[in-house]
Formats: sequence, structure tokens, C-alpha cells
Amino acid sequence: MDMSKQELNEMVKPIMSPTRREWTNIDKTIACLLFFLHALCIFAPFHFTWSAFWVAVVLYSITGLFGITISYHRNLSHKSFKLPKWLEYLFSYCGVQAFQGDPIDWVSTHRCHHQFVDTDNDPHDSNQGFWFSHITWVLDSYNLTKKVCGKYFNESKETKKYLFKETKKYLFALVTKHERPDNVKDLEKQIFYTFIHKTYLLHPIALAVLLYMVGGLPFVLWGMCVRIVMSYHAIFMVNSVCHKWGKKQWNTTDLSRNNWWVSLLTFGEGWHNNHHAFEYSARYGLEWWQLDFAWYVIMFLKAIGVATDVKLPTQSHKQRMKLEHIN
Repeated sequence: MDMSKQELNEMVKPIMSPTRREWTNIDKTIACLLFFLHALCIFAPFHFTWSAFWVAVVLYSITGLFGITISYHRNLSHKSFKLPKWLEYLFSYCGVQAFQGDPIDWVSTHRCHHQFVDTDNDPHDSNQGFWFSHITWVLDSYNLTKKVCGKYFNESKETKKYLFKETKKYLFALVTKHERPDNVKDLEKQIFYTFIHKTYLLHPIALAVLLYMVGGLPFVLWGMCVRIVMSYHAIFMVNSVCHKWGKKQWNTTDLSRNNWWVSLLTFGEGWHNNHHAFEYSARYGLEWWQLDFAWYVIMFLKAIGVATDVKLPTQSHKQRMKLEHIN
């Protein structure tokens, strides 16, 4: 039985200000990494080369389009189409290099977002302010764990004492939660994803070393730092901007909006109201003029017989949403 929004809002207490709450070791680690990446971008203009610039553009496209948008989001999170395992793993590895978390961690957070969208249980609830939904939500691992891993979570002093200690189980893992989520069992059953989860940091480090060997410091600054920071803020704008500014085309109970310029930066993710209206759909740009580069790739993969079971909203479903919207 579905719970009302009021009931969902009562399940989690409001998030405290970052300056007033106690920070866990995970929070400090994530904050340091974010600061370090942003700070290094200051030096990028002084080491500009066209080769480094195009490395950043190509890697931004590969990790953002094939990795985050097609793999992490549409394929793994929503299962809007199927791929052969070798291609599924290849695309998800592109997402690993976006440095936004391993597939298990990313997908668990996103599925929770859709389950409790725009309530206090939403990991990046837009009602808690623009900056919270944009980036500061990743710096509160205690509440993120409480939302995504609520099945294993309790408010006991023992739990809190444990959470504020170093809880990483693997040296080269980068996690934002203190407990295992229970909404990604499909991924946890696969050796590939559990291996990536345990060794996550090794993979972007390996890419950075490779870029340094090929093009020196300019390739690292542009191909890693500038590219990753740009990718962060582009995808974070789907959580913040697209729940605040844009057009609402469908009768969804959340604050999602369609935003054309965010869509350009995220290869089609900006058609966010479309997505929340039809979560199962592999296509987000439902109108011919709504550019959706991820959908064009999926359509090509379907045409050559690689992508199968591609899901799209039916006309009756769209009409039903439209009618409710009009009424």
C-alpha cells in the first residue's frame, strides 16, 4: 500500500546544516576529493593544449553518454533495455571512469530517489534547497545511509558510534554509505560489479596514470580534473535545476521539469519530467524536437540487433497522463 507524502516526510528528520552536524570519515574523504578536483581545475588554463582539450571532450562524451546516461541510468537503474553482458559491462566501466561512484552505489541511490522522489526520504530531496539537491547531499553519509539503507539502519548509540568511525571495508573502495543497500541485489549477484565496488579507486587512478604517460600534466588536468568536475555539475543539475526550473508536461506528483539546456549537457537527461512520468522508458526526449543523444545510440544498437527489449511509453499511457494533467 502506497504511503502519503506526509507519512514519507515523517520517516526521516530534516537534514542538519553541514556546519552544525558532525562529519563522518566518509564525509571528510568525499569533501577532500571534491575540493582537490575543483582546486586543480584552476591550473588547467595554464596548461592548455588543444590535444588535452579534445581528450577532455572525448572522455566527457564516453563517460557521460555511454557510462552514466546509457549504462548507469537507463540500463542498470531502470532496465529500460537489455544488452549482451560483454557490452553491458563495457558501458558500465565507462561510467566507472566518470568518478561518480561504482555501479552498485550509484544505482542504489538513484532507485531510492525514484521511490521517494521529492520527500525527506529522497537522497537529494529538492525541497531542502538548491545546493542540497545539487551537491551537498553527497557530503552527509549518515543521512544518505539512513535513506538508502533504512532496512539495516537504527538510531541506537552503538550504530552512531560505528558510523562515525572509519567504515571502509576495502582500501580502494569509494563509498558514500555505511551499510549495504537492499535495492541492488541484481547487481550484487554479479562478480563484475562486486569487483568494481571493492576496487573502485584503482580504475580512475589507472586512467590518470595512462593519461600522464601519454600527454603529461595537461592531459591529467583536462582529461581528469576538468572533465570530471564538468561531468559532476552537469549530472547534478538534473537533481537540482530540473527539479526547480523548466516545463512540466506530465501529471507527475513530484517537482521534475523538462529543461532543454541541461539536456544538451547530459545527452538527453534534461527531459526529466518525461523521465519521471515514464520511468521505464529508454527514450526521454519524447517529442521529435527534444534532442536525446542517448536514445539515438540505443536506437542504433536496437537496429543492429544488440539492444533488445527496448521499452517505450504506450500511447494510452501518455494519453492517460495528459488527461490527468489537463483535469
